[in-house]
Amino acid sequence: QVQLVESGGGLVQAGGSLRLSCAASGRSFSRYAMAWFRQAPGKEREFVSAIKWSGGNTYYTDSVKGRFTISSDNAKNTVYLQMNSLKPEDTAVYYCAAGDTIVTVTSGRGYWGQGTQVTVSS
Repeated sequence: QVQLVESGGGLVQAGGSLRLSCAASGRSFSRYAMAWFRQAPGKEREFVSAIKWSGGNTYYTDSVKGRFTISSDNAKNTVYLQMNSLKPEDTAVYYCAAGDTIVTVTSGRGYWGQGTQVTVSS
């Protein structure tokens, strides 16, 4: 059974940085795609970023391009989301997701973590 555990959330001032981690376990992830989503209060869950575990292309929603960076550490089975120049509108619960393809994971199907809260104060 796949398990995804997020960490690294917290409270930060606008302009600050946080790095989220997603530790994956339960199967081989060498062919998987991983993604980050977020859900702000009163809003639907939205796609943030994705990466193929084997490396290569990365994907970002327009609002985070140039500020967020997704990466993976295959040896640690961990995916990261480095978030810089944070804005109050980045405040949300951030979720890690895993799927067998980029299309699967970015469409919201596959496995999910429990989420980690990110709060950006103005």
